[in-house]
Formats: sequence, structure tokens, C-alpha cells
Amino acid sequence: MTDGLTEDVFAAHRRLLFGTAYRLTGSVADAEDIVQDAWLKWHGVDQDTVEHPKAYLVRTVTNLSLNRMTSAHAVRESYVGPWLPEPLLTSPDVAEEAELADTVSMAVLVVLQTLTPAERAVFMLREVFGYSHAEIAEVIGKSEATTRQLAHRARAHVQARRPRFTPDPGEQRRIAEKFRDACADGDLNGVLAMLAPDVTSWSDGGGVVTAARRPLHGPDHVGRWILGVLAKPSPAGIELHLAEINGESGVLARYAGTAVGAFTFDTDATGLITALRFQVNPAKVRGLQGDG
Repeated sequence: MTDGLTEDVFAAHRRLLFGTAYRLTGSVADAEDIVQDAWLKWHGVDQDTVEHPKAYLVRTVTNLSLNRMTSAHAVRESYVGPWLPEPLLTSPDVAEEAELADTVSMAVLVVLQTLTPAERAVFMLREVFGYSHAEIAEVIGKSEATTRQLAHRARAHVQARRPRFTPDPGEQRRIAEKFRDACADGDLNGVLAMLAPDVTSWSDGGGVVTAARRPLHGPDHVGRWILGVLAKPSPAGIELHLAEINGESGVLARYAGTAVGAFTFDTDATGLITALRFQVNPAKVRGLQGDG
């Protein structure tokens, strides 16, 4: 296979491979590194011996991600405050990789990150790509029986913890816009009116910037904390923009023209926000840099 054809095959699957690594690691930077490592492996193998390039590349990325996830586990144990996945600006056609469409939202990414690395890999290969238990066992180096147990446990875990309700895109955008406006105006009553009685918020500052070290519960705690943080940088404050974040409408925070954070949220059937995630760790906003 010529170098040009080698590059064409890899390029055809690059977005899928990045999406797979991103969902497994929860990190834009790690996903980019993993895709680069996968390219080096692909370039070094005799492609004429690879019967199914897409499957080969997905397996390669999964194994590379497993290695990365294992080494990242110790880092998370000493992480300051809540750990959230890195948000990613997406386009409305993010679901064009149909296999990954149901795993792009921040809410589902958060759930995936509570699985063990092996469970996460098995879930993606089984539930998203439809690999057999035997094929997955070969990829992750475990017995087929163990793989079946991991698959069952991961599926049950995700089903129990993923959001019960997902608004349609138009309603989601309306809620995001209303939340953005209330925050931008410093309207505490407006913010409180949008929060469910049992709302919980998580903010990830990584110990570098202002963020709550523990989850906050209840509208008053959550609303006052959000407006307090947004008012701090300068009299001009932070600019808030509607944006497509992880396939859903969210709020992008910019300061001096640079993305510094993102709000993503879950809602109930009445349109009230039940879960609010605020990513402000400077090391984890790489995927927010763009037009927004």
C-alpha cells in the first residue's frame, strides 16, 4: 500500500478515532496524542495484511487509550476538587459518526468516566461498535467470561446513571439562552427560577482557578456561587455565549476574547436544571478554543 493510500485510509477514520479516544479518556489533549500514536503504528504496519482497517484502527486506539487511562488514574486520585471531562465545541452534525452519537454529551461522558478503564473500553467496543465478547476479550487481554461480566456491569452502570430526560434541541437551546441571559445580567432571581429544588453543581478548577472544591446542592447555594464567580474577573466581567458543546446547547464563557470555561447541564421534563457542570480548569479548555 502506497504512503498516499495509507494516509487516505487513516484520514477517512481520523474523526472517529479521535472521538473514540476522547470518550474513553475524557481528554482532548490525550485523544490527540493517542491518534498521533495510532498513526505511527498504522504507518509502521503492513496494511496489506489488515483485512478491516477501521476495526484495526479502533482496536489500536482502544489499547492506546487503556494505557493512557491506567496511568491517569493516579493523577485523578490526587486531583483538587471535582474532576470533569474536557468540554469540546462541536458542530450540529457531530452525530455523523453514528456509532458515537449517543455518547457525545457531557452527561454521558461523566458517567463513562466513573467506570473502570476496562469497563469503559468494553462498553465502547460492545455497545457502540458491536464487537463480540470474544473479539473484545482479545483486544483487552482478558477471558471471554470476564469480558461478559465487565460488559454487563458497565451497561447496568450507564443505564442507571445517564440522564432520565433529554429535551429536544430547540428546547435545550431555549433553556441555555435563558440561563445565559440571567447569568449575564447578574439576575439572581432569574437564575434561581431555572434551578430545580434538588439541583447539584460541579465545578472543575483543578486547584488552579476559583472553583468549589465540593459539589454544591440546592438553588440558593448554586445560584449565588455562579453569579459570584462570574462577577470576579473585572468590572466588565466574563462574556457568555451560546455554543454547541458536546453535541448540545451550552454556555461558553470568554474573557478578553479567550474561552475560559463552559456550562453544560441536564434538565427535567419541566425545563428546570437538575445538574450543572462548570469547567474552568485552564488546562482543560483546549477543546473550547474556536469561534464558539
